[in-house]
Amino acid sequence: MIAAQAALETRMLLRNGEQLLLTVIIPSLLLVLFSTVDIVDTGEGRAVDFLAPGVLALAVMSTAFTGQAIATGFERRYGVLKRLGASPLPRWALMAAKTLSVLVTEILQIALLTAIALGLGWSPRGGPLEVAVLLVAGTAAFSGLGLLMAGTLRAEATLAAANLVFLLLLVGGGVIVPLDRFPEAAQAVLSLLPISALSDGLRDVLGNGAAMPWGELGILTGWAVLGLAAAARFFRWE
Repeated sequence: MIAAQAALETRMLLRNGEQLLLTVIIPSLLLVLFSTVDIVDTGEGRAVDFLAPGVLALAVMSTAFTGQAIATGFERRYGVLKRLGASPLPRWALMAAKTLSVLVTEILQIALLTAIALGLGWSPRGGPLEVAVLLVAGTAAFSGLGLLMAGTLRAEATLAAANLVFLLLLVGGGVIVPLDRFPEAAQAVLSLLPISALSDGLRDVLGNGAAMPWGELGILTGWAVLGLAAAARFFRWE
């Protein structure tokens, strides 16, 4: 039942034009545009080496947070979650299916963005295990926050808030603009955001060949624990 529901969730996501815009088109366009046009000073080295890890982090956020929050919020509004919750599929299995759908979509995103980045001259380093752990931790962090928003706000408010947060974190999360371009007081706050931790962690591993960035992983784990616990406590099915 979980596999069937996960397949259905994935098909629905990939058929949704707005979701494709968030999860595939925008990250791909940002990667190509800012890697080929000198718009933002990304520091020493090639722009794609700085941008690729950040765009991978953005892809995780767009699926696990923004896309999941909007889709789940409207499912809750139209009574879909209530009906599914009364079906033979247990509620925990429904959330497991949604998680599997997010992971499948992220695999497709990462494969596409990696191919684009390699075509632009990206030369990643580091181990795949560290990258996988960071991506899973980032997925858990953003999923918790997305489900918390979808389960507590009205669907229209979720739509507006999720898109606004996406834009704010795109600008201030170290994805396109390096954090050291911001004032020092702002850097300390921005570095604690999940998108910043995921971007910086992936950049350390893929750009510098570093071992596991435990500081960034700790930040992501903290967000994941808080977000998932709050979602489990306050999520409303109706």
